[in-house]
Amino acid sequence: MYEKVRARLRALVGRMRRDTGMVTSEYAMGIIAAVAFAVLLYEVVTSGQVKTELQNIVKRALSARM
Repeated sequence: MYEKVRARLRALVGRMRRDTGMVTSEYAMGIIAAVAFAVLLYEVVTSGQVKTELQNIVKRALSARM
């Protein structure tokens, strides 16, 4: 029984030692991708046609009768 417990503990420690998270370079690439997506989304939302449509939606919502 002692050997089974030791083997199980060794297996658990081995699993814990594996690198399962992101490294710094992966975090940096994730941040760059998120910022690029945010800039793209900002450009789309602030473009003329989208801005006009969003303003129309807000105007209709504010002038709706309850």
